[in-house]
Amino acid sequence: MGTIEKVLDVDAMRAEIADLGEQVAAPDLWDDQANAQRVTGRLSALQGELERFTSLASRIEDVEALVELGQEEGDADSLSEAEAELDRIHKAVEQLEVRTLLNGEYDAREAIVTIRSGAGGVDAADFAEQLMRMYTRWAERNKYPVEVYDVSYAEEAGIKSAEFAIHAPYAYGTLSVEAGTHRLVRISPFDNQGRRQTSFAAVEVVPVLEQTDEIEVDENDVRTDVFRSGGPGGQSVNTTDSAVRLTHIPTGIVVSCQNEKSQLQNKASAMVVLKAKLLALKKAEEAALKKDLKGDVAASWGDQMRNYVLNPYQLVKDLRTEVESGNPQAVLDGDIDPFLEAGIRWRRGAETAKA
Repeated sequence: MGTIEKVLDVDAMRAEIADLGEQVAAPDLWDDQANAQRVTGRLSALQGELERFTSLASRIEDVEALVELGQEEGDADSLSEAEAELDRIHKAVEQLEVRTLLNGEYDAREAIVTIRSGAGGVDAADFAEQLMRMYTRWAERNKYPVEVYDVSYAEEAGIKSAEFAIHAPYAYGTLSVEAGTHRLVRISPFDNQGRRQTSFAAVEVVPVLEQTDEIEVDENDVRTDVFRSGGPGGQSVNTTDSAVRLTHIPTGIVVSCQNEKSQLQNKASAMVVLKAKLLALKKAEEAALKKDLKGDVAASWGDQMRNYVLNPYQLVKDLRTEVESGNPQAVLDGDIDPFLEAGIRWRRGAETAKA
């Protein structure tokens, strides 16, 4: 715990919390709404991080007392309970240790996730929808709010693409290791001959920007189109042209948003996503690596980073870290923490090797 406390710099964290608390108490805080949201969001995130650490430290003290009591009184039940709690604490320490590895420039940010179906026809569209559910279920398990910006439904089943934000500290640093091509192998439920089908979907993850990030977008470079929101099978969601599509002409980046009833709100949300993607592109160009922040994936053979095999056997395997699970359904239900933690450690190892 001492090492984790040093890496987290708990004293500095407490000092910043005190400073932000004073800012929040200022009567004119909400005169600048953007700054107020930044200050309150940062304060909430830091308080959550400090609570995670102090709660774990308290649990360690409690289990030490439980062990002493069990040994003094020869209480086997107490010792057994302490052993079980030690296992839980060990896992919690490992999770906290992984968090200390998220010290990249944007790792502490919230995340915008984009999923696109790739090769594989209707199976790929169905797989893309399963991946969206996987990440939203993971967020729900952790009580992280999810804001869906846009979903483009496929004609027969599944989705062509989806874009959503996960509003949580370190969501970008945590989920950025998921960027890449995901591959599904199964007996296709859409094939009347029951043949095995391989399909692909691409995942892109970019950080949400803050006011201080230097990303300027010339309005003359953006084409705005409005249209009516729609749902599965073309079902109308509303009868006004409230959905917005932004096209950044110089780069060809296209962003849509239809989650709000107001056209102005949808345009503002779409601009948040567009700026995040432009930042990812800028950083990738600066590093001369197309896969630096968002990845450049074709969602096809040869570039997959994780396999989900449902037939002829049951296995999910990450091709970078070799971490695997024999329970694909649990993984697709959001149980992805082992893959995330291994991915973060793998990335840190790769960065250290390059240094």
